[in-house]
Amino acid sequence: MGDPAGIGPEIIAKAWVARREHGLPPFFAVGDPRAIEAVWDGPLARITDLSAVAGAFETALPILSVEDAGAIVPGQPDADGARSALQALELASGLARSGAARALVTGPVSKSQLYQIGFTHPGQTEFVAERCGVSRDNAVMMLAGPSLRVVPMTTHVPLAQVSSLLSIELIVAKAQATARGLTKNFGIAAPRLAFAGFNPHAGEGGAIGDEEILLIEPAIAFLREEGVNASGPFAADTMFHPRARATYDAAMCCYHDQALIPIKTLHFDEGVNITLGLPIVRTSPDHGTAFGLAGQDRAEPGAMIAAIAMAGEAASRRAAARAST
Repeated sequence: MGDPAGIGPEIIAKAWVARREHGLPPFFAVGDPRAIEAVWDGPLARITDLSAVAGAFETALPILSVEDAGAIVPGQPDADGARSALQALELASGLARSGAARALVTGPVSKSQLYQIGFTHPGQTEFVAERCGVSRDNAVMMLAGPSLRVVPMTTHVPLAQVSSLLSIELIVAKAQATARGLTKNFGIAAPRLAFAGFNPHAGEGGAIGDEEILLIEPAIAFLREEGVNASGPFAADTMFHPRARATYDAAMCCYHDQALIPIKTLHFDEGVNITLGLPIVRTSPDHGTAFGLAGQDRAEPGAMIAAIAMAGEAASRRAAARAST
């Protein structure tokens, strides 16, 4: 459910309301039921056994309770809410890892609140990867919308640190995980990866930066030798118009905003964060807690609906692939 004081409870409830319109697979919430009851008066079905989800889903939103969020006030996050969000994330991750659930969809959390209770991961992506036994370099955060998929090769770090964090090994690991993930989760047999340059104009042959020459070009050459369809590096300001987007399946970007600005510009209300490189399917709406909107019935559920739909589709593809081997 994410932070109980954010818009997660509202958009989950609205996704259930829109379940038939969008053909969503049966899903259940994990968190404090009071967080949903504070923003929605629709039917809830408290469950303790996941075998009850399918039967309950048609007439009520099933919820597996985590009831330690303290006093819940929409728009007013606190430490109790952060602990509840973390407990829900831990429980839901375990259900997905065990196979009791086919996929994990994470609601938005407040990193600042989580850090105050001792959370040590940069975000939920890294937490879920660790619980799955996957290193950070091999877990890839992809943001996906109807016409664009992007991967930031570094994520929630200061811009001044990006150059020192990039390496040939990191770029190769992220790209290989992306290529495998596009095949497993999206059914793309031969993924095309386009790499953005780090510097303006992709460095102008070293005239305004050499990260392209020292890091990105050697990584691309290695990937091509390994059979990955990798191209670039390209000037980032020319990569996201319609004709350019038609030439690749995912854009590999050097840092957070280089990837997230174009995806949020194009698909703000329907962007999905999907983690590649995991043994489970994990998605999330590509937006934050929006505490300023919480409790006002103003939150748009489009990204949550898209995240649930994408999780169901990816889980079905993986199941079909396992059945055919």
